[in-house]
Amino acid sequence: MEQNRRLTELLERFKADSGRYRDWQVPGDEASRRAALRSLMNVRPPRPLDEGTLRLQDEYLSRRAREKGVVALSDIPALRGSISLWQGDITRLAVDAIVNAANSQMLGCFVPMHTCIDNCIHTFAGVQLRLECAKQMEALRARYGGDYEQPTAVPLLTGAYNLPAKKVVHVVGPIVEDELTPALEQDLADCYENVLDLCRENGLRSVAFCCISTGVFRFPNRRAAEIAVQTVEGWLAAHPGEMDRVVFNVFKDEDRGIYEELLRE
Repeated sequence: MEQNRRLTELLERFKADSGRYRDWQVPGDEASRRAALRSLMNVRPPRPLDEGTLRLQDEYLSRRAREKGVVALSDIPALRGSISLWQGDITRLAVDAIVNAANSQMLGCFVPMHTCIDNCIHTFAGVQLRLECAKQMEALRARYGGDYEQPTAVPLLTGAYNLPAKKVVHVVGPIVEDELTPALEQDLADCYENVLDLCRENGLRSVAFCCISTGVFRFPNRRAAEIAVQTVEGWLAAHPGEMDRVVFNVFKDEDRGIYEELLRE
């Protein structure tokens, strides 16, 4: 009942905050109201939110995290050395860092209810995440010029806010426009290596990687997994004791099958 009250109040506050959707008549069922709130969060530009609404949002999202079920690292067995495979919603993982497959604007996905991982992570972290990303990008534009966009394979570290993880590492993966090339393969390997380097530099000892660059970025799933496993194993061998666990997080059955095969070899 308390969670329903929070949801109702948040909808009214986010509608008023949006201006454009102030008079939106949201259907009364819970699934529609949850979708409406997520959509309002998705389209909201990066700007501060008043303290009362922010506190209410955090209470709501923290409860949602518990409802979905938080997955501790101890719940995920290691398959090979310190490498694990886990299938499911990455926003449930209580690890030191989760990896977000971001775009070069680094502001999340503005498409309401889009199923990409960028959208999901920003939704369940809360509006603070987009604002922090915007502030970091603003500082980078001040340094490198107003047209600055985040380069491929250069990770950016932020807080995780209402997620069970401690931090989020955002990284832009390579986009396959026509055909897969050695340069694109190296870019993907750099994504994994640079993220692990960033974790090591910041004392983050467990990280969950999503399937970077697959899906809309059109990197072939099997080749992406081969590069991921090879790069991570090479990094771990070169940095013994620096990482407690690396989790390959997959969502599709196809990717789970590929990683299971590769990690059994």
